[in-house]
This record gives sequence, C-alpha cells and structure tokens, in this order.
Amino acid sequence: MSKKQKNSKKPNKKKFTVEENESIDACLERIKQEGYQPVRRVEEPIFIEENGEKFPYGRNIIFDAKIAKHEH
Repeated sequence: MSKKQKNSKKPNKKKFTVEENESIDACLERIKQEGYQPVRRVEEPIFIEENGEKFPYGRNIIFDAKIAKHEH
C-alpha cells in the first residue's frame, strides 16, 4: 500500500442513491464532484402492500462508484 493510499480519508468505493426529485444526471454530477466515477448501476423495485397484495410503487437507482483516477 502506498503512502498516498494510507493517508487518503475517502473510502475506495461508495454507493450513491438517486434522491427523490433528483435526476440521474444530477446524481452523476454529484458523484463526479465528490471525486468518484460510477462503475455499476443497480435498480431496486419498491413495492407497497394494499389489502394483502403487493404492488409496484417505484424504484431506487443506486450507483456503485470508485475513486476517480486523476490525469496529470
């Protein structure tokens, strides 16, 4: 492990969730501003239960991201 990695306070990987009323582009910009780059997109369904039956209600979009490599 190099000194640069030991002194780094940021985790190597982080998950970002697209917030309610946030566009995917806005989330991707937030990821970039924090110094990460997305490597995987996951969509999780959200269900609600009415009268004992489950119905699709929406979805969560989650990006797995890793620290961006800076070009010098």
